[in-house]
Amino acid sequence: MSTTPLGSWNDGAAKRAIVEFVTSAATEGTPGFVAPMDRIAVFDNDGTLWVEKPAPVQMPFVLGKLAARLETDPSLADEQPYRALAERDESYLRALNDQDPDAVTSMVEAVGSAWEGTPFGEFEAEATRYLASWRHERFGLPATGLVYRPMLELFDYLRAHGWRLFVCSGGGRDFMRVICEDTWGLPRENVIGSAPEFAYRDGELIRQAVPHGPITLGPGKPEDVLARTGRLPGFAAGNDDVDVELLRSARFALLVVHDDDVREYAYQDSALRARAEAERSGWTTVSVKNDWKTVTTGRP
Repeated sequence: MSTTPLGSWNDGAAKRAIVEFVTSAATEGTPGFVAPMDRIAVFDNDGTLWVEKPAPVQMPFVLGKLAARLETDPSLADEQPYRALAERDESYLRALNDQDPDAVTSMVEAVGSAWEGTPFGEFEAEATRYLASWRHERFGLPATGLVYRPMLELFDYLRAHGWRLFVCSGGGRDFMRVICEDTWGLPRENVIGSAPEFAYRDGELIRQAVPHGPITLGPGKPEDVLARTGRLPGFAAGNDDVDVELLRSARFALLVVHDDDVREYAYQDSALRARAEAERSGWTTVSVKNDWKTVTTGRP
């Protein structure tokens, strides 16, 4: 990683806006000053911190578990998401990939049931084994190689100015926590995401089928940030429509625009509302193609 702050960012409007905000936020007496305790920066994960196409990193892990369960109990095909698996319904999978709330809710409920009764440590070991063997189908990289280098530099820049960093994603909280310390340099407690309830039995924490609180999408994001930190974010970053409410809740909003089909992917279907809101509200937009010299940690 470059030793220069934001060294993987091209000089342009996005970089200037970030520097101006962070500098002003750290300067007492300026209109943009943010008190140290309020310097909370919150980032979405899929598509904001790492590559999410052609499917989020966690999806094959989850679908493999559900497919095995469906094979054991074919009657599950009467309900979603098992019906989509049995019928190879690509429209459902696209909706899931676009984080459609209904599709995600049905998936979260299925995931809760699939791992119900699993001890906390056993789930982590399963996720760790999966991440050790998984490779991206286009780039051949492990999950850690798909992280956006410019965003890690932004993490470092914010930390240097007294910001506390959090990840808030609709993805599985406990899945992300397996890699958060080595990949993002974040402690586990700073990862917010969809999660099950746990029950303490015979000295172990056991996963339950019931979700813990609302799904971490749309309004659920600022709700979960407030519950975790006691504050709304001063700085927030996202990339699609399910991040709109999180970005609205922040003093400074950063929207990542995926427009580089050579070094990554170009797509916008799941971000039309977010882009319209960015233009209307004056959010800072980041073009992967034009604002980043380097995209991922695993590729130049």
